[in-house]
Amino acid sequence: MIKKILGFLKGDDAVEPQPASSDGKKDLEHFVDYVVRALVDSPEQVCIALGENERQKVIQVRCAKEDIGKIIGKNGKTISAIRALVNGAGRRFELNYTVEVLD
Repeated sequence: MIKKILGFLKGDDAVEPQPASSDGKKDLEHFVDYVVRALVDSPEQVCIALGENERQKVIQVRCAKEDIGKIIGKNGKTISAIRALVNGAGRRFELNYTVEVLD
């Protein structure tokens, strides 16, 4: 799955852009889930949900309060990197995605 997303970002010719489908959305949710669970101390408390606002799809992340700082990172660099990867991969599906960390 990670290779698939990185292939999307690189623009590999072997991976054709696909129209929006629930399969691609699930891949992005699983990617965020995988990365966040690898970052936190309590991966069993991580909950990922897909929401929507007027402009974009939102992947919402809930976790233990002690782990929020690990997801956000120093000066917000970790969450910015996750958002950039998800947004770039979402563009391949012609969708606008972002990631939010909820309390």
